[in-house]
Amino acid sequence: MNRKTFLLSTVSASAFVLLRGYAQTQPNPKPSNSSKMLIVYFSHSGNTRVIAEQIKATTGADICEIQTVTPYPSDYQTVVKQARKEIDAKYKPELKTKIENIGSYDVIFVGSPNWWATIAPPIATFLSSYDLSGKTVVPFITHEGSRMGRSVSDIKELAAKSTILNGLPVRGGSVKSAQNDVSAWLRQIGLVKQ
Repeated sequence: MNRKTFLLSTVSASAFVLLRGYAQTQPNPKPSNSSKMLIVYFSHSGNTRVIAEQIKATTGADICEIQTVTPYPSDYQTVVKQARKEIDAKYKPELKTKIENIGSYDVIFVGSPNWWATIAPPIATFLSSYDLSGKTVVPFITHEGSRMGRSVSDIKELAAKSTILNGLPVRGGSVKSAQNDVSAWLRQIGLVKQ
């Protein structure tokens, strides 16, 4: 191989590696404001429902509350113990809620309380039950001090072929006054106009 051919092949290989690296590190494009959106959430105490309604008020997205076949107990301590057992066992409760047309949505907001540093088991069931490949998934989590915990990484694992946007943690005691924070977050992630 002569010197000219060697240099050309080296430059071509280097350019390929650079372009390949560039393509892999570019952020995924944000969905357009015309994307069809769905808010899916599970709410035990009502806090996550409040945030879901605030997102709906700002985006006009469709909304769906996840409900289990067997409802969770209303007693706080009983729910805490049950949630711990379910999460430790990776148990996914059966859902009463069925979403027939999920393929028609581009953006899926996924809302959950933070239970033991992750999403509530009904949301794990939802994410495992539907093919969200190619969709944009947007987490929002209500909490009492633990913020997102490992919710985002668990959502990424369950919706591996989706684009996951930056989520929003909201303290449970602040949900009723969170509309401005919700709107600012939606603008920041490009889902409503500035």
